[in-house]
Amino acid sequence: MVNRTYPAVSRWLIAGLCLHVLLLSCNVVAEVVLVTPGHGTLQAAINAADCGDKLELQDGVYSGTVVIGRSVSVVGRPGSVLDGKGTGDVVRVNAPDVVIRGVTLRNSGTSLETEDSGIYVTDQGDRVLIEDNHFEDILIGVYLKGPENAVVRGNVIVGSQHHRMNDRGNGVYLWNTPGSVVEGNDIRYGRDGIFVTTSRNNIFRNNRFRDMRFAIHYMYTQDSQVIGNVSSRNHSAWALMFSDRLTVTGNRSNDDRDRGLFLNFVNSSTLSDNHVSGGVEKCVFIYNANMNTFSNNYFEGCDIGIHFTAGSERNTIYDNAFIGNRTQVKYVGTRHIEWSHDGRGNYWSDNPAFDLNDDGISDRVYRPNSLVDQIVWQYPAAKLLLGSPVMQVLRWAQSEFPTLRPGGVRDSAPLMLPPNREG
Repeated sequence: MVNRTYPAVSRWLIAGLCLHVLLLSCNVVAEVVLVTPGHGTLQAAINAADCGDKLELQDGVYSGTVVIGRSVSVVGRPGSVLDGKGTGDVVRVNAPDVVIRGVTLRNSGTSLETEDSGIYVTDQGDRVLIEDNHFEDILIGVYLKGPENAVVRGNVIVGSQHHRMNDRGNGVYLWNTPGSVVEGNDIRYGRDGIFVTTSRNNIFRNNRFRDMRFAIHYMYTQDSQVIGNVSSRNHSAWALMFSDRLTVTGNRSNDDRDRGLFLNFVNSSTLSDNHVSGGVEKCVFIYNANMNTFSNNYFEGCDIGIHFTAGSERNTIYDNAFIGNRTQVKYVGTRHIEWSHDGRGNYWSDNPAFDLNDDGISDRVYRPNSLVDQIVWQYPAAKLLLGSPVMQVLRWAQSEFPTLRPGGVRDSAPLMLPPNREG
């Protein structure tokens, strides 16, 4: 008997070749299987399917919870409905490379404790593709709990309208799902449109959100992108919390209620080309967020253009437009903060500026807040005295004696025109 010992590299090579052969054989034997409607018919077809098979659903209702434990595609025709009958998940994915496309999913369970979902993807569901489906009467639309490189694309997710918003589920819920992409979805009602926590390298792109708490809600997520999304009629649009190195660009917030952009302990991130408008209470709220860059954003028609707290440091804010906000900047603190960069500041619609040398930069420094503003913010009851002689004297004294100016925001190079209207 000959005892052979193979090097570790050879063993890994053999294992890789075996896996490659297995995948090839999966593709070679793949079949298209027509599945008739009924209770349990889809589950039976999945149990009998081989790796790579395509299960085509006909017009009709497929009832009962479905568990996908192998790499198959489930593709619906118009009128194909997966009905969970109000218990648990409608579909649970426990295998990689699964495709779910073109079906209506309805009637999940209603328990947040058990995370009842339209489609629940476990950490075994790497590279799942959930595309062009319609979700209705579900608690959580899609829950990605641990898979890598998942894609959720082109779905319509209509969430719960329970009168208590916190008892609703999220449209797409992501937990520890690196490399996953959520794009081109239309998400309505429910609690948050997209809620992500403890993840990284995610992309949320070209989604539409309305009638929820937050359009996109970040927690403890790093190195991710929010691009080209639209939020309307939500409490807040982009709620970014405890996350670093985010890229937030090309998003729009229209007619939201409380905040367009909300940064809480967000660091080293880039926010550009975003537009917030339509009567939001605060276009931007920055709370203990550091080393971020804001440029080419439009903040228009809000009660407060930007609320900036004293705990935020080393943020670079330039080439933005603050247009028609009732209060352009709310800052309460003693530090002096410069909001310009390389000789370019921001556009302020209330700045009565002159530009004698015609270089596009105002000839005077812009300071959005006065000593009176500081007093009113610290002591709201002082609003009753705004028209009093005392307040008028304070305003006059500060204008005549610059040493009386409190700490606050200073723009040394305010723009004469909004960034995209220059020249």
